Amino acid sequence: MDFNSFDASGTHLRMMFLGRTQKKIIMLIADLFVLPLALWSAYALRLADWWPQTYLREALPLFFVIPLIGVFIFMRLGLYRAVVRYMGTQAIWAVLKGILAISVLLYACAFVLSIEPFPRSVPIIFAMAALIYVGGSRFLVRSYYHWLLKHYLEKEPVLIYGAGGSGVQLATAIAGGAEYLPVGFLDDDSTLRNGTVCGLQVYPPSALPALLEELGVSYVLLALPNITKLRRRQILESLAEYPVHVKTMPSMSELVSGESVDSLREIELEDLLGREPVPPNQALLSRCITGKVVLVSGAGGSIGSEICRQVLRQKPEVLILFEISEFALYAIEQELSREGLRESPNTLIYPLLGSVTDRERVSNIVRYFAVDTIYHAAAYKHVPLVEHNIFEGIRNNVLGTLVLAQAAQALSVEHFVLISTDKAVRPTNVMGATKRLAELILQSLSVNSSSTNFSMVRFGNVLGSSGSVVPLFRQQIEQGGPVTVTHQEITRYFMTIPEAASLVIQAGAMAQGGDVFVLDMGEPVKIIDLATRMVRLMGYEVKSEGSPDGDIEIAVTGLRPGEKLYEELLIGADVTGTDHPKIMRACEEMLSQEQIARVIESLQAALSQNDHSTARLILEQAVAGFKPVSPVVDWLADEGQPVTKAIH
Repeated sequence: MDFNSFDASGTHLRMMFLGRTQKKIIMLIADLFVLPLALWSAYALRLADWWPQTYLREALPLFFVIPLIGVFIFMRLGLYRAVVRYMGTQAIWAVLKGILAISVLLYACAFVLSIEPFPRSVPIIFAMAALIYVGGSRFLVRSYYHWLLKHYLEKEPVLIYGAGGSGVQLATAIAGGAEYLPVGFLDDDSTLRNGTVCGLQVYPPSALPALLEELGVSYVLLALPNITKLRRRQILESLAEYPVHVKTMPSMSELVSGESVDSLREIELEDLLGREPVPPNQALLSRCITGKVVLVSGAGGSIGSEICRQVLRQKPEVLILFEISEFALYAIEQELSREGLRESPNTLIYPLLGSVTDRERVSNIVRYFAVDTIYHAAAYKHVPLVEHNIFEGIRNNVLGTLVLAQAAQALSVEHFVLISTDKAVRPTNVMGATKRLAELILQSLSVNSSSTNFSMVRFGNVLGSSGSVVPLFRQQIEQGGPVTVTHQEITRYFMTIPEAASLVIQAGAMAQGGDVFVLDMGEPVKIIDLATRMVRLMGYEVKSEGSPDGDIEIAVTGLRPGEKLYEELLIGADVTGTDHPKIMRACEEMLSQEQIARVIESLQAALSQNDHSTARLILEQAVAGFKPVSPVVDWLADEGQPVTKAIH
């Protein structure tokens, strides 16, 4: 910042941006000046004389001793370490205690130095005057600082939604910063309306349209850490009607864990969904984990890594992280090693590189560690990518599941839980078909399995996973658009990663063998509505035919290969409840072991012959309801084209 370009205001700004050491020296010098001034004031007020010469001549040594004593006491109390612009009750108490100590020492010094005459009321009057001078000088500097922020720095005027304790803390915190200037509160409480809190007026939410123009507000900050998710969603939906950028302060749990009040973040999709998670059943969480050897395949992925975190909290004896990606394995191992010191210091963590398709590697690991529980999260899940890489989807999702499940059964692993997807229900793409075939493999193995309890848990999209639509939308909005949606009517189910992982663990603990568990995902979300709300809550207008002057366009690009409009969680209607209100058990058709063996043999033959069309046809025949919505689009399917063919 070039302070010289501010002319007269440059002096103000140079004062504002002085270093901490310089500011401490200025405060110390100020105290050396105001403490003698307070002592003179005490004599003048006591004797009703501006210059009581006789008394002042006798008390002259006190005018040198008391400032030095005062500065020493203030140092010991940490008064010079306090940041003046954030000065609050703690600093006021430090000033009060320091001045009381100085007043007592004033009596002692007068006695030791034989100051005569010395009016006994002088120390009392000195204390009152010093409190005004010392404390007042700091509040004067504090007011001056905030005046500078308001008049010489370009700060964004903001309204704070919530005039309670959290709102006051947020207003105080951001008022001292250089980014936002609080200009008022919004609150639903009718008793607070038209009143003032922290010097700011409280308005009803209905006044927002007028305030946007009157106060030039373009930001609303939510200071409601204690409200329910449903109420938060209702508030956000009401704010989405206006061109304001909405941010929120951390939740109460985040504040307790050490987040700062003014750590503002963008609105997340979970805020828009308003799902109230059911508290987990601790008995179910620990049943297959505590004191056991647990292996998580795909440990570095979105779901796998969260399962690892939650498994670690249940204190297993050994946690095995099995992952094909070196970087992903390194990242989750580093995180869990730090967390393990706090959550489960006795748990041994082993990061192991490898693929679930490597039969020898998988068997060696399961045998060597005597694994008790497996959570199988290793899978290729991105629909368009698997459509273009059919064989890899089959190898990883189908053959990898078979290899890991057969090793588990042969080596008497107690529990095997497959993480499945809603795309396995009446699939329209290869990815969904491979995941359904993986389910069928486990169902067939469970028929004659007395040693291993196989189960699978099926759910929809998780928020924040790799390739999730939400971070993509946010990135597109920040870049000025357009926001791309594949179809006007496309809908999806959403759930947070921690909730999904918790329910997977609890569902696996309830398995009886061959169970297909389905998670309650709530109501499906229309993606174009989600995109519209995100645009508005980030402070922009949607550009459309009806609003040609809008900021961000929402472009409909068309369904991608294998993509379907609506996702489902159940193949049939036969579903029963469980001990958990968010987990259901589905009864669905299955294939025999002989049928599965023929399907696997046929797929391996198609793979060996590089026959993509036959491989997909085998999936169609094996997976009931699989109806592809696009031709075979694998990049290597057309052998007539050269390998240098451009990919569009």
